[in-house]
Amino acid sequence: MAGVGPMTQDWEPVVIRKKTPNAAAKRDEKTVNAARRSGADIESVRKYNAGTNKAASSGTSLNTKRLDDDTENLAHERVPTELKKAIMHARGEKKLTQSQLAQLINEKPQVIQEYESGKAIPNQQILIKLERALGAKLRGKK
Repeated sequence: MAGVGPMTQDWEPVVIRKKTPNAAAKRDEKTVNAARRSGADIESVRKYNAGTNKAASSGTSLNTKRLDDDTENLAHERVPTELKKAIMHARGEKKLTQSQLAQLINEKPQVIQEYESGKAIPNQQILIKLERALGAKLRGKK
């Protein structure tokens, strides 16, 4: 003890106060009811679209106009007519059915059917297999 002289006690009262309530505590039901009973002014404001998902599902967003104005064609490239005819002609010369040709190139018969009907998306690996099996040039310049 570093005190010089006689030791005395301090008998002054110490006041410990609670923290002032934060914004969330001021809004809870218990506090609001206590304020009503005491006659204090209470302001209640309802937020626009609070607790709903209306803003996301209804109304137009900024991207909606951009999407409507977009006229880009996003369709996949299909097999051209010349290629369809070339595959059918070469297969006919070899006297192969679609399923026999598919078996030769290790693909499903549906793949050959899609190429000959023009519904397939061109795949260079399959075209190379078809060229080898049919012995005809299908890609590039004729």
